[in-house]
Amino acid sequence: MAADRKAADPPAGSDEVIRLVVVDDDDLVRSGLAAILDLEPDIEVVGQGADGLDVPALVAQSRPDVVLMDVRMPRVDGISATTRLAERPDGPAVVVITTFESDDAVHDALLAGARGFVLKRARPEELLAAVRTVARTDSLVFPDAIRRVAVTRRTPAEPAWTRRLTARERDVLGHVARGQTNAEVAESLVVSVETVKSHLRSLLAKSGSRHRTELVVRCYEAGILD
Repeated sequence: MAADRKAADPPAGSDEVIRLVVVDDDDLVRSGLAAILDLEPDIEVVGQGADGLDVPALVAQSRPDVVLMDVRMPRVDGISATTRLAERPDGPAVVVITTFESDDAVHDALLAGARGFVLKRARPEELLAAVRTVARTDSLVFPDAIRRVAVTRRTPAEPAWTRRLTARERDVLGHVARGQTNAEVAESLVVSVETVKSHLRSLLAKSGSRHRTELVVRCYEAGILD
């Protein structure tokens, strides 16, 4: 996927370091993830936690750009912790970690506000791509994987809000679901980036979504994306 390949490497000449918090109840997994990520010159691990209960304090103390968080933890799971972070107006982007892609908890985490997910068996470059994508681009994290999770939860009937989408909004939505950035959507449709952003704002409002990942999940569920 083009968007994923571009996100796998840091942008040339970028001096901005991504501040990252890693949360996982397995000490070995957590320390391993932190070690891999902290080796990168454009990523700094600024905090670690063992449970979702630790997340609010960690975020307040370290002010991360991204939280990489296990979806299943003993006291406060990743879904609940993501929900709390999504309520913050300046909250960090969340990427959840899971053992199985088909896990219902992944779907629930995406609707709770997570921007994407990675598997625990993912290659280091996939992990890095996910962190860099949510921190530096307006693209989806691994759009094909998000589609596979979302289509399993199709609703029996199209929700009423889908009938209020314009033809152009549906065009924009299709490109967004394929992982294109706003600039790439604008180029594909021969419109301005501001026009794309305007359509996206309308799509988010009509679907009741907070960001494009949630929007795409809801549209797959509604059956208006294939």
